[in-house]
Formats: sequence, C-alpha cells, structure tokens
Amino acid sequence: MTVWTPSDDGYADLTSHDAFVNGPPHNTFARLRRGDPLHWTEYGDGQDFWSVTRHADICEMNKNAAVFSSARGIRMEDQSHEEYLARRTFQETDPPEHSKSRMKLLKAFSRTTMAQYEEDIRQICVEILDDVLQRETFDATKEIARQLPMRMLGRIVGLPDEDLPWLVEKGDALIANTDPDFTAHVMDKLETDEFRMMPFNSPAGAELYAYAKELMAAKEKSGDTSGVLHMILQPAKDGSVISDTEFRNFFCLVVAAGNDTTRYSIAAGIQAMCHQPELLAQMQAGGDIWDTAPDEIIRWATPALYFRRTATQDVEMHGKTIRAGDKVLYWWASANRDEAVFDDPNRVDLTRNPKGHLSFGQGGPHVCLGMWLARLEVRVLFEELAKRISAIEPAGPHRFLRSNFVGGIKELPVTVTLA
Repeated sequence: MTVWTPSDDGYADLTSHDAFVNGPPHNTFARLRRGDPLHWTEYGDGQDFWSVTRHADICEMNKNAAVFSSARGIRMEDQSHEEYLARRTFQETDPPEHSKSRMKLLKAFSRTTMAQYEEDIRQICVEILDDVLQRETFDATKEIARQLPMRMLGRIVGLPDEDLPWLVEKGDALIANTDPDFTAHVMDKLETDEFRMMPFNSPAGAELYAYAKELMAAKEKSGDTSGVLHMILQPAKDGSVISDTEFRNFFCLVVAAGNDTTRYSIAAGIQAMCHQPELLAQMQAGGDIWDTAPDEIIRWATPALYFRRTATQDVEMHGKTIRAGDKVLYWWASANRDEAVFDDPNRVDLTRNPKGHLSFGQGGPHVCLGMWLARLEVRVLFEELAKRISAIEPAGPHRFLRSNFVGGIKELPVTVTLA
C-alpha cells in the first residue's frame, strides 16, 4: 500500500498556495526533474524566478553562498530592502555575518548538548502518549505531533509552561500565514501593508515581540540566565551585541520554525505508519532501524518545501543563464523525492540510509541549527509510540496546510489498537 499518492496533474502552479492543499505537487516536481530541471517560473504576484528541482543541482548550488545569496530573503514573496532589514534573521544573511551570529548558538544546539535532553524528551513523550492513548480515535497532529516540540521549546528556550500554548498559536499564525485555519491575516488574501515590517508580515510578530521584551526584562530582574535567549543576547568576541530588531526576529523564528518543522515530521511519520503496516513492526523490532528511521521520516516529510536564494552574478546551467539579481528557489521537497538518489522515493523505507536528504539544508552554511533536536525528538517519540500500540489506521481524511513554503499535515485523524 502506498503512503500517499500525489494528485496533481503534473502542471501545478508552484506559486499558488492552493496547489499544495492536497500535499506537495510531486507529479509536477517529477516532470520538471525529468525534462526542465532549471525551470523559469512565472509569478503573478512578484518577480519571476528559477525553480531548481534536481538533488544534485541543489547540493552543488547550496555550497556556493557567494553566488547564491540569502541576503535578499529566503521566501518566494518579494520585499523591499527596508522590509528585508526589518524582518531578517541570521537565516537571511551570508557568511561572514551569518557565521558570526551562528557561532553564538552552535554550542546550545550541538549534538552533545541535545543528547542531554533525551530523558526530558522521553518523559514528555510518555506523558503525551499515556494521556492520548486512553482514547481509541484522535487527531494525531493536534494530540501528539504538536505537543512534543511545544513542550520541549519551553525547556530549551527557557519559557514558562503556562505560556506555551499561546506561543505556539502565534508561531502557527506566523509560519502558516497563508492558511485561514491558523490566522485571520492570510498573507495573499488581504490588501494591507500594516504589518510589512513585522516578521512574516504578520500581526503575530508584533505580539511575540512584545512578549519577548517582557520575558527578558523579567529574566534580567531575577538573574535567570537559562535558555538560548540569554545566550544570543551576550556580546560577540568583538563586543558587538544583537539589536532589538534582530532579537525580535530571532525569537519569532525560534517559536515558529522550532515548533512546526518537528511537528510536521512527526505527523508525516504517523501518517506513513497508517498506510504501511510494516513500519510499526520494524519499529517494534528496534535495533539498527533507529540509526536511519528518523532521517527517513524527515526526508519523507520535508517540512520546509523550499528556500530562496538570489544570484549575485550570471551563471550558466542546463543551457540557460541565471542572471545576477534573479531569484532562485531550491525545492527541497523535489530533491528529497529525486529518483536518481532515492529508490522508490514515494515510499517510506526505514532501512534506507537517507543521509543525502536535504530537509535540513545540508551542504551549505545554513544547515538547520535544530537538526539534532529534531532527530532526537522524532526517534524517541516513535520508539515510545511503537511500544504501546499493535495497529494504527486512518480514521478519516487527513488535511494539509495551505502553504507552498511549509509542508505539513494539519489534521490527521487516526484509530489505534493498544498492544
């Protein structure tokens, strides 16, 4: 049985969020990989761009930050230079500026540091599953996948538990700002520039910024130095400190991206278990499967569907010329289903070694800081889930986000049979 079969006709409009409401248009990506791997994509709402869909091309380009820059934005939507400066995080910078900001956080998100959280993660997983598995049928995205990263966010960042549901709600409004189920300020539906200087052009950015200022003032007063927020506020070696705008945008990024990407990886893994019963048996057998399973689930999910770059000089590729100033989109979702790299890519194979997957943006300076935490959360969650159930099945249709930037299952009704 297949996990999920793409329903697009092979000619989906990649600029349309509605083209992704039934999941990423993988038939379209497959057609482009075969015949037009550097595709000029018309964008009615802004500047046209190049879509890069082959794994090998994206890997090669991703290494070259000098030619393919992040310092003009990382999303498809256009913005003025003033808006870019107001909204940017270290994601939207190039080395050496990017490296300088990143160095402040490397230790906090290192593999060694994250490994110290394994027992915390397992405790949270046990609490979540002991609660939700008292019911036979439930929404696995809401009741499992959303809960774990939300609660871990508080421990790592240093946030009060009682504030977490509100913070995640605001994070959803930011990163899923094209889905009316998550925000009343649907980015492509409203004619307003009221919040154009806020992260993700969203009013939730303003609310999160106000919260962060109050939180850090309270921490400073109490002498609390826990969490990565305190770390990012410390002076660099040259004495420079992060600005208020940079701190605001970093906080919004941590709340939004730190939650949604792991959530939708877990949801995708549970959906795969519903349609490939052998996955549960493999998880229950354990052993070496846990060396590869988290990355395979994350490959399958690909929560960040693309990242944008901007060419700084002319480049020849596939008989075409990328001009200086052109937008270029790396479609991670396409690269992670590239048949040249992954056999039978539309199936989840927990025994495959998927280390070539690009869900974390590997191979370039912007590799995801939270990748070790994401892998650990995914592994521990599925270890604990597999112990407790003997079967899991769909209890109704699942629903995807309305977004061509964040790929995820926002509703996943399931029925479980306990072991």
